[in-house]
Amino acid sequence: MSNIPSDLKYTKSHEWIRLEGDVATIGITDFAQTELGDVVWVELPEVGRALQAGETFGSVESVKTVSDLYAPVAGQVIDVNPALSSQSELINSDPYEKGYMLKVRVDSPSAVASLLDADAYKSVIS
Repeated sequence: MSNIPSDLKYTKSHEWIRLEGDVATIGITDFAQTELGDVVWVELPEVGRALQAGETFGSVESVKTVSDLYAPVAGQVIDVNPALSSQSELINSDPYEKGYMLKVRVDSPSAVASLLDADAYKSVIS
């Protein structure tokens, strides 16, 4: 079974989000990286870009497929993980820490509450 940390929120499209104040760290779940296989490249937005909830913000390419990435919440990109440009495999080896994708200053932190908790996400992938 996939690693699904209970302190995170999730989307049905397999993104995770960790909210600290009004800053959300976002990446893809352990389940998603397992399904994708070895990640070979990731396309992420520029710092400063405004995202709408549900909007495509980039893509991840693996040996099997290319998948779009969707913003779990609205906000402005304040950081893109610089390590992923040369070490996209971090998404596979450490999806919740070193393999995070970006940080967003969230427009409405309360919007995170409407996302899936760990138990709800488990039922999505089971």
